[in-house]
Amino acid sequence: MSANLVIIPTYNERENIAAIIEAVLGLPETFDVLVIDDNSGDGTADIVRKMQAGHPDRVFLEVREGKLGLGTAYIHGFKWALQRSYEYIFEMDADFSHNPSDLTELLGACRDDNADMAIGSRYIKGITVVNWPIGRVLLSYFASVYVRRVTGMPVRDATAGFVCYRRKVLDAIDLDRVKFVGYAFQIEMKFTAWKTGFSLQEVPIIFVDRKKGKSKMSGGIFSEAFFGVVELKVKSWFRKYRKG
Repeated sequence: MSANLVIIPTYNERENIAAIIEAVLGLPETFDVLVIDDNSGDGTADIVRKMQAGHPDRVFLEVREGKLGLGTAYIHGFKWALQRSYEYIFEMDADFSHNPSDLTELLGACRDDNADMAIGSRYIKGITVVNWPIGRVLLSYFASVYVRRVTGMPVRDATAGFVCYRRKVLDAIDLDRVKFVGYAFQIEMKFTAWKTGFSLQEVPIIFVDRKKGKSKMSGGIFSEAFFGVVELKVKSWFRKYRKG
């Protein structure tokens, strides 16, 4: 078992899952992989099981009863990791929109530069997004501007889903109190870590839209994020954060 765990939520990702796991396992640094599968109907979990046979100590699988949302998948993975000895715990998509080689940069930000939370940022050096329609780019970019203005949190890519946490961050956050499941989940985790006193560092990445499989994006996810930000800010006025 390594000190590093990459959590990959999946729902119908048979076209990507084997390749993404192989890419992570092939990195110079050692990363274990935990797939949280929401009972995919396309055989995603079966592919992971076959890969487990070849890498029993590095590839792990948790299958849930159905499609329960991105946020709850990560919470499940965080709790799984905290029951073991992992020191650095990562969020990453299955569809190669996040380049596995950038895991090393996120790890370095936490392990070598002493960040508590490293964020793979699309907006820290201009806009580094490939193959998205311009409308979606603008929506995502201005959503992060909106989050920054409302919350005061000094993060340019608040909805980013490519993240490295030090173990102590997840230990300090009451994971059972995390409410949101979509984009707002990503905002909530960063906001809570920041309010708890942890240091957040953005690492520039190039985000590439998926080439295989279907996006899980929906209007409800954007709506949750828009209204959730205000809710987070208001509730923070009345909440005491346990300092990390």
